[in-house]
Amino acid sequence: MTRIISGTAGGRRLQTPPGSSTRPTSDRVREALFSRLEHRGLLDGTTVLDLYAGSGALGLEAASRGAAHVLLVESHRAAAKVIRANVGVVGHPAVRLVADTVERALAAGPPAGTRMDLVLLDPPYDVTEEALAGVLAALVERHWLAPEAFVVVERSSRSPQPTWPAGLELSGEKRYGETAVWFAEPRPSGEVA
Repeated sequence: MTRIISGTAGGRRLQTPPGSSTRPTSDRVREALFSRLEHRGLLDGTTVLDLYAGSGALGLEAASRGAAHVLLVESHRAAAKVIRANVGVVGHPAVRLVADTVERALAAGPPAGTRMDLVLLDPPYDVTEEALAGVLAALVERHWLAPEAFVVVERSSRSPQPTWPAGLELSGEKRYGETAVWFAEPRPSGEVA
């Protein structure tokens, strides 16, 4: 069972997509992650992009904890159907689902010039490191990130650190058993890697 941990929808149960194509972030990891994000002031009134949304649990947790706008991107048809149901459970008016691949959604550019304050990526295991590097590069190249954006990548603890594109730099890493979480922020203009 997956649930919203805290905020206006705290305790509400979320459906998870059938099959093994998605792996919801454990409650323990989500609780630790969102505690860190709240401590940094990265939730209240922010715009959030949840890529490879799965059940939508990460983006919906952000909505429950005060995010102003949340955009969920998921290409798997069954998962997108579950996300629609979960959006109704949370009841946040400014949550939107894009049922398409992450690559196509990013190539289209941010909606109406909106920049994202927080980007959450929890790609399936079968997404290669090269594909993930391309997605991270698209966030920078297609101008999705606000100047003070915070990017979170969740992967297996056996995965290597993501390849950060020019314009993003690692700002932290945390491991929770079989899960590794990397944090990155935009590199200030003119700063050389």
